[in-house]
Amino acid sequence: MAPIGLQHVNLSVAAGTLHLAQEFYGTVLGLANDTVPHLQKDVLLWFRLGAGPQQIHISFERNPLPSVHKSSRHPCFALPTGQALLDLQRRIYEHHAAGGEAAALECDKPGTANSGSKGVEYPDRFFARDYAGNRLEFAVHSM
Repeated sequence: MAPIGLQHVNLSVAAGTLHLAQEFYGTVLGLANDTVPHLQKDVLLWFRLGAGPQQIHISFERNPLPSVHKSSRHPCFALPTGQALLDLQRRIYEHHAAGGEAAALECDKPGTANSGSKGVEYPDRFFARDYAGNRLEFAVHSM
């Protein structure tokens, strides 16, 4: 049997908010854009993870959940070092604290305990929720 890899994860946002996704995922997280199919350029964004081929896809949610719903489902983004993890956490937290439409709704504050499960088996990590409420985990993992 051939090994199975992961090509992309799709995250949903409210219709009309791709510009906010571009700010959060492109500017704050620093992910590069990949070209989307021409006929879907106004309803999709694709972001490259590292050197690829993995991507994060952002698309409009057809059946939005109530704003009070906080799903624990999430992708985990791997960072190469503890310093890279802390630098990203600071950027996301500062963007969150500054506010604005594209700001993260939540972000674990640098220097405090993360909001995930605890235990020795968990690596250094933190959690955030993007402007649309998608839960995101960021962790140090060897690549």
